[in-house]
Amino acid sequence: MKQKFFIDTNKGMTAFIVILLMIIFNQWQNPTAWIYLALHGSYGFLWILKSNIFPDGSWEEKTGLAYGLAIWGGLSLYWVAPYLITSQNIHAPGWYLGLCVAMFAFGLFTHFAADMQKHTCLSLNPGHLISNGMFAHLRNPNYFGELLIYLGFVLLAMHWLPVVILLAWIGFVWFPRMLKKDRVLAQFPDFQEYKKRSKLFIPFLF
Repeated sequence: MKQKFFIDTNKGMTAFIVILLMIIFNQWQNPTAWIYLALHGSYGFLWILKSNIFPDGSWEEKTGLAYGLAIWGGLSLYWVAPYLITSQNIHAPGWYLGLCVAMFAFGLFTHFAADMQKHTCLSLNPGHLISNGMFAHLRNPNYFGELLIYLGFVLLAMHWLPVVILLAWIGFVWFPRMLKKDRVLAQFPDFQEYKKRSKLFIPFLF
């Protein structure tokens, strides 16, 4: 099976997991739980649409059942945030909810726009370095978008544990993939100039 099968099914399950937690802990009157459901739940369904309309080629690779289940289990750690929100009856203040929603919105645009540009460019003009548009000043705008998206989720829990889980994903999965991409792009003669004028992950910083 392809890696994306495990990723897509996990992300598609998120909304149902959050609803189940809201049922178990009777959180129907908790705005923070509803906001979490709206953000992470809708993101899961939008991811599946993206996966089928303009898929990321790296997730098209086939994998064994054990590694696929490891991916599924690792992604399930993100459900710690809704568990904390519902089990501890977390009520984030209004301004904080607004901040998380805005962060999610900017992240969703950045992530999806970058993936759409990459998919289109590689389909129409394969074998060329993408260094314009969303990639003009940032080599991995899709990962930066995901960072904003997931910060919008995990910060709603107002707890350190979901943040640590996100940092673990960044350190053990995202960064190795970004560095591997840089090594692949190094084959292009204009990559070094592009690398000098762009950041790896965070705009203006890193």
